[in-house]
Amino acid sequence: MDETIRTAVVGTGGWGTHVATQFHENPGAEVVALADVAEASRERAGEQLAVAPDHRYESHEEMFESEDLDAVQISSPHTLHYDHIMDALDAGLHVFCEKPFTPGVDRAREITERVEGSEEVFMVGYQRHLCTAYVELREAIAAGEIEPKFVTAEIAQDWIQNVAGTWRVNPDLSGGGQLYDSGSHVLDAIVWMLDARPTSVSAEMSYYHEAERIDLQAALSAEFEDGTVASIGVSGDSPDVLERIAIRGDGGRGIIEGEGWDDRHLIRTGAEGESETIEGVLSTAEKVGAFLKSVREGTEPPATARTALYATMLTEAAYESARTGERVEIKY
Repeated sequence: MDETIRTAVVGTGGWGTHVATQFHENPGAEVVALADVAEASRERAGEQLAVAPDHRYESHEEMFESEDLDAVQISSPHTLHYDHIMDALDAGLHVFCEKPFTPGVDRAREITERVEGSEEVFMVGYQRHLCTAYVELREAIAAGEIEPKFVTAEIAQDWIQNVAGTWRVNPDLSGGGQLYDSGSHVLDAIVWMLDARPTSVSAEMSYYHEAERIDLQAALSAEFEDGTVASIGVSGDSPDVLERIAIRGDGGRGIIEGEGWDDRHLIRTGAEGESETIEGVLSTAEKVGAFLKSVREGTEPPATARTALYATMLTEAAYESARTGERVEIKY
């Protein structure tokens, strides 16, 4: 595919419009239509993305039927992803879906099987799959330079201060709390870098919502099929933004860390104590560019449905463990 990729947007909230701006500014794509149930959001995004009023829709189904499209960006509330993804695939469109994949293991598995049996490109918006710090550590593990045994990880931010009063604290739309929000990045990154399926998890959580469906803090102890054990902390009530993932094992260790949402660096330490530092940047524009490249070349995207499925399975098992107080086995 050499021509401009005609792209639509489903979900034009603040982050959805931010991501759509990367499509709008990419020379290989054109945002030609958008859909959102909120009129004010449609108008604001339409002006920002130069989408004319007659190409702004309340219904994504009407947009898919009316427009000549190649691809769609889905950035709607989490629990709506399933319907939007399946409808887009039914329309023969390539799909870029913002994280998290979709709440619910059955739905995530159904989408994965559908995607893997189709010719359309499907990518989840996990930009760590493109950040040099994470890519280098994953490649070191794949090459056997580090044989993982133990992982410690944390992500913390002032999440609740920013999302209180929005759909993100409505479990019918969000599917959960911070673990399904920013925590999703870390769970996905660990599964992807280890290239191993999680097999069990024990979790404790504290909650923002009285119904205990919006988690604010989470502590996970997870095991993987390769024998790796992971201790993962997720905080949505922190004064700063901090991310750190350390993977240790035979051959040395790799520690990825950074503050804020842009820069990350990897410190690689070998078995003899020698070390090097590798810098990386988290980029929304780069993940959009990678998706468009996969569409144009017909290649597998960096962040696949399969890895996102395993992260979803780990997430849902953690919620079950926190509810029941029992360690949960993850069945495949």
